Amino acid sequence: MCDYSLTHVASRPAKVGDKLTTTQFGHSVTRGFSSAEDKNTAVCVLPGTEIAFDEDIIGAVRALMWTHDETFPYKVARFRQVNLDNPYTHHDALELPDGRIVMLFGMALGQTATVLQMPAAPKTEQEAQEQRRLEVVG
Repeated sequence: MCDYSLTHVASRPAKVGDKLTTTQFGHSVTRGFSSAEDKNTAVCVLPGTEIAFDEDIIGAVRALMWTHDETFPYKVARFRQVNLDNPYTHHDALELPDGRIVMLFGMALGQTATVLQMPAAPKTEQEAQEQRRLEVVG
């Protein structure tokens, strides 16, 4: 399952080599990843997955009461989930090489990327918890 707001969107797990596009899914205000071939199916990414963008990453940044797009000088990011203590908020995010977090729902539409590497198999319970996608029971 992808972010909680995409529970009613068809989805599939990501795999190495997938070509992704940032997409806004019908009947949802949430953005996420789809494949170039199927814009109606969300591609769900595991925490720790490394993604390479074709161009610099563009994401929404909130400043006081305004939101604006910002271009980050990076083409590689690691997928993360944040705000796990609140099941009804957005969780999907990208961690940039400088440590900043960009929420996936705020990404500019139409950005293209490739799944470079999936996370390694967990060796400890803590690693397993960090790679676990948040499950929302609704």
